[in-house]
Amino acid sequence: MRVLLIQPRPRGGLGYKSLIAVEPLGLEIVGAALKDHSVRLLDMLAGQNITAAVQDFRPEAVGINCSFTVDVYQTLRIAEEVKAARKNTFVFVGGHHASLRPEDFDHPAVDAVVVGEGETTAPELIAALEGQRNPARVAGLVLNTEEGQLYTGERPLLQSLDEVPPADRELTGRYRNQYYLGMRRPFVTLETSWGCPHRCNFCSIWRFYRGRVRSMSPERVVEEIRFLPPGDVLFTDDNFLADVRRAGKIAELLKGRGIPRRRYIIQARSDTVVRHPEIIRQWKDIGLDGVFIGFEKIDEEGMKQVNKQNSVKNNEKALGILDALGINVYASFIVDPDFSPVDFQKLFHYVRKLKIRQPQFTILTPLPGTELFERFKNILTTTNYEFFDLLHAVVPTRLPLPQFYREFTTLYRRVYLRPGYFFGTLKWLLLKLVTGRLSLEHLQKLVHGAKMMGSCQAYLENQMARV
Repeated sequence: MRVLLIQPRPRGGLGYKSLIAVEPLGLEIVGAALKDHSVRLLDMLAGQNITAAVQDFRPEAVGINCSFTVDVYQTLRIAEEVKAARKNTFVFVGGHHASLRPEDFDHPAVDAVVVGEGETTAPELIAALEGQRNPARVAGLVLNTEEGQLYTGERPLLQSLDEVPPADRELTGRYRNQYYLGMRRPFVTLETSWGCPHRCNFCSIWRFYRGRVRSMSPERVVEEIRFLPPGDVLFTDDNFLADVRRAGKIAELLKGRGIPRRRYIIQARSDTVVRHPEIIRQWKDIGLDGVFIGFEKIDEEGMKQVNKQNSVKNNEKALGILDALGINVYASFIVDPDFSPVDFQKLFHYVRKLKIRQPQFTILTPLPGTELFERFKNILTTTNYEFFDLLHAVVPTRLPLPQFYREFTTLYRRVYLRPGYFFGTLKWLLLKLVTGRLSLEHLQKLVHGAKMMGSCQAYLENQMARV
């Protein structure tokens, strides 16, 4: 059976669109699970023509990934174009947002929503369609029928992630040089565990995975790393160090089997870094180059408000451990809609005091599927999902909205336009450009993204354009 998989991309939008372009790892894995069929993958990075792609490949089924809330409308537009080009094509949607809010896809252009882990559901669905069997017998689907949406029942979770096929990266071969993380390029992603044991109220990961955490064996992880395309490696695990023994074994095997050294980036909690500095040193020895840490707040009361179950003290200790080892720290902070000018000032001075070189600031956003959404859904200032990008306020702000965005963008500019940081970064970029390790096109994207992130007018114009 011919199956076309499609990855939507934001249309317009603010800086993140220009600063990050990550491969559609979920679709690469689903594509690998469909190896008995003829599969193509269309990444909308450059706004490819859906109609032309459908008419050329003539797929009998099309799967669209909708992991992020901001992609909902784009997903529906793609589904409509597919149906217009080939009306009998079976269109199904999957991903985190689709799983948590299948009602958002109760639409004539969508035939089914995959709820949960598509790696097992999609092959069974395609087999049913190929055999002309009723997909209602496939667990883990929400089918759109004339009578309404029909849930086919919960699918059991995979017991072993070693059963998940390695991502089929040949499906994205033609896009490979278009994937990057800021200035990291070439760049590749790998997910070795699913789920998180913590219950942060702004996150839906633990709900998607039903509170479970499952991991691939160290041997399986190392074998997949062996065959990755060139480039820096980002482990997209929600908490790569959730199992410290496993992380240590992976590092041991990577070193012992003589696998060429790479630069690795992980996501981790500060409390784990503090309790296990030895694992950080072990990974530094094999190439650990960066750690994403959700600092979230600058005081203990703020940490409690988001149910982080961690402490500011741990954040600061972890920063010291990583700095001492020369490992980049990407520290993210949540800006509350009820921030006053004083709160913005406090956050800036905190970042400056700790000498955090690469902080990230997001606006508290009650994403569908989170506890925050249930708490704030009755006071949302907009239900337009294109604003749920962590860069727009979707609940009432204490300050008038123009002033709030002015304070938010000023925070970014004050942090990243400090003379020492700005000129050091400029020198580094020019060196990369001259030596051919950074293309002019990529540099222009980064500059555009940074400019948009620091422009209050861009936020206001973006919001007015989408109202």
